[in-house]
Amino acid sequence: MSYKQFDVYIQDRPGEIARVAEALARNAVNIRGIATDMGGGRPMVHIITDDANSARSALRAAQLEFEEREVIVVSMADRPGELAKLTKKLARAGVNISSLFMLGPLTPLEEVAMTVDRMDEAKKLLEFS
Repeated sequence: MSYKQFDVYIQDRPGEIARVAEALARNAVNIRGIATDMGGGRPMVHIITDDANSARSALRAAQLEFEEREVIVVSMADRPGELAKLTKKLARAGVNISSLFMLGPLTPLEEVAMTVDRMDEAKKLLEFS
């Protein structure tokens, strides 16, 4: 299966990821995968959706700068070693991976893992003990 990855350029400050997520939500765009890249020269959010046209329109309407890249999505079993097999197969053929992240499962619930600058406050806000 093939999707588009949107690399959205943001500022490294509170609210920027929310701005991107809200722009997509306003246009009923579901995020299938998301990752941040705050290091390097320009902070960005990498996003994969199942509706590239709506995502593109939403990001343009929000005046967010972005680039698009084609990605391939491969299904694999959820067990140790599966990612190693997949990536080794590409490596043997001389294919270099420039971006990789897991997509959320196609279920009603999703999990999000994040690092934050104020962990204790984030835990309180998100109701963790």
